[in-house]
Amino acid sequence: MNTGVLEETDNLVHRKTIVANIGHTPLIRLLRVGRALPAGVEVLAKAEHMNPGGSVKDRPALAMIVDAELRGVLYPGKTILDATSGNTGIAFAMLGAALGYDVTLCLPSNATPERKHILNRYCAKIIETDPMQGSDGAQLEARKLFDSSPGEYFYADQYNNDANWRAHYESTGPEIWEQTEGRVTHFIAGLGTSGTFMGTSRRLKEYSPNIQTISIEPSSPLHGIEGLKHMPSALVPGIYDPSLADARVEVETEEAHGMMKLLAREEGLLVGPSSGANVFAALHLARTLPAGSVVTTILCDGGERYLSEP
Repeated sequence: MNTGVLEETDNLVHRKTIVANIGHTPLIRLLRVGRALPAGVEVLAKAEHMNPGGSVKDRPALAMIVDAELRGVLYPGKTILDATSGNTGIAFAMLGAALGYDVTLCLPSNATPERKHILNRYCAKIIETDPMQGSDGAQLEARKLFDSSPGEYFYADQYNNDANWRAHYESTGPEIWEQTEGRVTHFIAGLGTSGTFMGTSRRLKEYSPNIQTISIEPSSPLHGIEGLKHMPSALVPGIYDPSLADARVEVETEEAHGMMKLLAREEGLLVGPSSGANVFAALHLARTLPAGSVVTTILCDGGERYLSEP
């Protein structure tokens, strides 16, 4: 028996299983929190917290790994390195464990204990960075580490990696179009790396240029909406194109957290604060729209990652 061939076959089957289970998430109509909407207006949320790694970041993490393998910059023996506020890191850690790669992550030290515990369970190496610098500080540390040992790492650089937004162009956008049967009129989502918004918006506008795309940001540099960036005061991701948004809205931390709690109580959806921000802004927008409008947004991750937050 050729155990090497069997092992290679098992690895291929395992990889295909992982890939098959990322994406194709439900699109849920929000009935209770949307009960006061005008007649004929719908708000639909893509349940990305149902991905195997628990967040929307499973899509770009997989895309960046596959792209790097195809380009020959990631192969057995190399370590996946990136900066993260949590979710992309967890996705890399999960995929690294499944596909046989070591993972090193630069993470702000004020990330919740839950996220750190998940990363530890996947045996990822965590390098904690200055909490006051947020994800920007983590990016600077990751770049410094890569520059010191470029042969050791594949630096995913999610903020500047086109495979990030392409993941949503190739999957999230088409799924929303198909699940709404082409009825989607608006897409609204928060900006972190901006990959979800960029890729999904580009694809939806190809289906119909009349679809309005609206970006969401926290209202100030000092905010508590984990995963989102206040672009005027942050290191702007290289993949971000501000011209793609038809409009930009701001959400307060309290509004995002309040909606996060309301979604759990009213809809049975335990999601995180960025999801709360997305739904709060989506509902606010939907109240101004005519009958026949279909507003879509993203439930980015599960709320169990934030239970220790005050």
